[in-house]
Amino acid sequence: MDAIALLKADHKTVEQLFRRFEKAGPNAHKLKRKLVEQMVLELSVHSSIEEQVFYPAVRQRSASLRDEVLRSLEEHHVVKWVLSELDGLPSEAERFDAKVSVLMENVRAHVLEEETTLFPEVKKAFRPNELRELGQVLEAAKQAAPTRPHPMAPDTPPGNLVAGAVSAVMDIGRDALRAARRKATTKVREVTGRGPKSRAPSAPEYEAGESASP
Repeated sequence: MDAIALLKADHKTVEQLFRRFEKAGPNAHKLKRKLVEQMVLELSVHSSIEEQVFYPAVRQRSASLRDEVLRSLEEHHVVKWVLSELDGLPSEAERFDAKVSVLMENVRAHVLEEETTLFPEVKKAFRPNELRELGQVLEAAKQAAPTRPHPMAPDTPPGNLVAGAVSAVMDIGRDALRAARRKATTKVREVTGRGPKSRAPSAPEYEAGESASP
């Protein structure tokens, strides 16, 4: 997969999360919280690999795309601030839905700008084999990318390479701690008879406001 196809695939994944959120009912708090956690992960990784790999490569190849890249970095900055506020915010919070709405508006505008303006110019500047090689580098960068937003961290080389590595290590520990807490909470509920194993549902259960149909 070449670089453009990979980044567009990321865009599609995030858009699917947005649409699921928009279809969720007002009381589907658990579902909405889960979707936002996925948004935080996907957008954090995506923005990181663009900042560490894609944008520097574009600037090095084409000086004429400098302003487009700088604009994209600023758009990332705004998105990461909103993500950082949503990260861990209870879905019952008064401004939760409003913040997600602002996030979606900003990301959709950024994606439209990239896919209609920046990506076509990048295709002109790189040969197909170079885009495939760049795609391989982006895919590899995903494996070590931060999983949480870090709006105060540098977003251009070389600073973002060091900051990204440190942030990724911190995020791995944070993710592991969250998973352990969820597991412990589930275990306590099961032992005390308040968990999902304390009764057998007669039919599949759904989040409030979520339809049974896909």
